Amino acid sequence: MVTPIYVVGHANPDTDSIASAMGYAWLLRERDGLDTVAARAGATNPQTVFVLKLLGLEAPQLITDASPRFGSVMRRMDTTTPEKPLREAWAIATRTGGVAPVLNEDGTPYGLINGRSLFEFLSRQVGVRPDRHKITIDDILEYPCKEAVNRGVPKFSSSTRIRDVLNKVLRVEGDEFWVVDENTGRYEGICRQRDLLNPPRLQIILVDHNEEQQSIGSLEEAELLEILDHHRLGNPSTRMPIKMTVDIVGSTSTLVSEQIEDAGLSAPPKLAGLMLAGLLSDTLILTSPTTTERDRSASERLERWAFAPGSPLATETRASYGQKVLQASEGISTRTPKEVVTADLKLYSAGNLKFAIAQAEVNNLNELDDHINELTNALEELRETKNLDFTMLMVTDVVRGSSRLLLSNPPPALNDLPYKPMNDNTRLAEGVVSRKKQLLPVVLGLLED
Repeated sequence: MVTPIYVVGHANPDTDSIASAMGYAWLLRERDGLDTVAARAGATNPQTVFVLKLLGLEAPQLITDASPRFGSVMRRMDTTTPEKPLREAWAIATRTGGVAPVLNEDGTPYGLINGRSLFEFLSRQVGVRPDRHKITIDDILEYPCKEAVNRGVPKFSSSTRIRDVLNKVLRVEGDEFWVVDENTGRYEGICRQRDLLNPPRLQIILVDHNEEQQSIGSLEEAELLEILDHHRLGNPSTRMPIKMTVDIVGSTSTLVSEQIEDAGLSAPPKLAGLMLAGLLSDTLILTSPTTTERDRSASERLERWAFAPGSPLATETRASYGQKVLQASEGISTRTPKEVVTADLKLYSAGNLKFAIAQAEVNNLNELDDHINELTNALEELRETKNLDFTMLMVTDVVRGSSRLLLSNPPPALNDLPYKPMNDNTRLAEGVVSRKKQLLPVVLGLLED
């Protein structure tokens, strides 16, 4: 069976994470002929929703956990119904290796016919009764299927993780199991016990991150093929060598656009517009300290493709489009405190401490003043929920290029943060807009001293 390769960005995806996943999946299909599917590891944020809607694009498939599911090992075998003659089930069983699923009229499982259920049926019909020993095969095959089914076969949802129920499965007599839709209970397929013991691994390419704690759940159960990123190294160990590209640029969309150009291709206008949004968002319209000359070249390249005649962005400029993208960030006033501290969240570890830094963009830092207590409480709840040593929220003014920091349970080492303490227990980080290149290195430096 040919399985797709999922190209997926980090949890709590931003626009660049979504854009680079979609862009790289497209490139691998066009250039290499691979069966790639763009995916996301969490809900799209308001900015990304705005860009996708503006461009008329659908969000990538949601995959939050790489652990194999029952749906990955099932086979959709042919079926019959309870009142049909047994000869119909017999014909199906000869084609499926000895199994004939019997369904109700509504598509839900009625019972399963296999070698064991047929033997039990024959035992009931013939047994030790001499008067029944001359019954013919034709007579037996005229009985309705419902007389020969096993109605005690366990059912599992196609989305159920195999590892969660494997011990239960191994204790059950019998080799076959129903796989059903989790919402309707309708038949989706049959799986066999031996297939559950060695399920196919999800094939994954990571973009815009390389740290396992920022990735989809159960990444260790997937087959990791490649990493394409622009962040610090913190990558998971792999069983086999993989292709890995981590480069010093302002966005992963920059790296994708370079590979598209190197292949002699040009991205479709809508996809180019999405990657341009990812680049402009990550670099604050090329004003962030993370911006490189390669990002500027990538912006020009993507503008050429995205602003083509007939495109939804045909009348835009870099400045006008970039402002729309940044202004689409929802700020903090219209969201709950929990949404603010979890929407753009990244987990880290250093100096034996586990911590998280969330970031929220606003058009004016004064927007923070009326929400400090609620956001601090949300940070504390986040710390307890994820069992972290401390948490931090970086509220960034994308217009003026500065941030304010809120901290929950900071360690003593962070007393030396080089940012001005404010009367409201926040810290003013003037000129700091990048979590990756400006704030994180300072925090790590203090924790690892």
